[in-house]
Amino acid sequence: MRSLWNGSISFGLVNIPIKLYTATSSEDIKFNYLHRVCHTPIKYKKTCPNCHTEVGEEEIVRGYEFQRGQYVIMEDSDFETIAPEKSRSIDILDFVRLKDIDPVYFNRTYYLQPVETGVKAYHLLKKAMSEKEQIAIAKIVIRSKENLAAIRVYGPGLALETMFYPAEIRAADALFQDEGEPSVNERELTMAMALIDNLATEFTPSQYSNEYQKLLVESIERKIAGEQVVPAAAPEAAGKVIDLMAALEASVKATTDSSEKGALKRRSRAKAEEIG
Repeated sequence: MRSLWNGSISFGLVNIPIKLYTATSSEDIKFNYLHRVCHTPIKYKKTCPNCHTEVGEEEIVRGYEFQRGQYVIMEDSDFETIAPEKSRSIDILDFVRLKDIDPVYFNRTYYLQPVETGVKAYHLLKKAMSEKEQIAIAKIVIRSKENLAAIRVYGPGLALETMFYPAEIRAADALFQDEGEPSVNERELTMAMALIDNLATEFTPSQYSNEYQKLLVESIERKIAGEQVVPAAAPEAAGKVIDLMAALEASVKATTDSSEKGALKRRSRAKAEEIG
């Protein structure tokens, strides 16, 4: 795996050399847009509707529309003047508790690998953060953009999460202020909490998979093999839930039965292992 960024973590007067690696990748299948008639890939050209000509990259500039139809032109030199310093340092600003940060702030995850000369300092920082149950808030410049970030203990090492700044988080209050909360009776609440209890479990990432992705791959493979793809049966249209309690009771019963079957299987498996 190729490192995306090389630099160091600045921790007080200590500099810890590290390499930055992307921690996630998309599973999305990529498609090309083709002309239905001849299956030729479609090309997209940049054209000027005023000059009626195709425009090359060297003729394109960036403009900010400050009034409708009026732009201020920004040259490369303008961006270079205000660009953040090409820092190779992840500057730790504060230490906070992870639980105090709402997940909406997190953007993308990276792994931080120590360089040989910084291994001891790296693991010292990791152990100290683990003992204090704190994560670091820092700033890092990636591709000329300054990012707010969180450094946290992840498995045997450290991970860095780039974060949105507060000004980038959209307020949700306006979406719900016109909706009054309906009254909920105790019986409904008790049933809803029972349903949560029945579905509560330890988070095991491996038990979740992208079912749509699997179906898409199977569909593509069948088409490659020349098989006719049969559409899946359409789900029944969801009707309006008239009796909330009836729906809750049915859900609780279904999840209770499922939990009991799972427990029975586990007991049977354990007994078989004892006999074996």
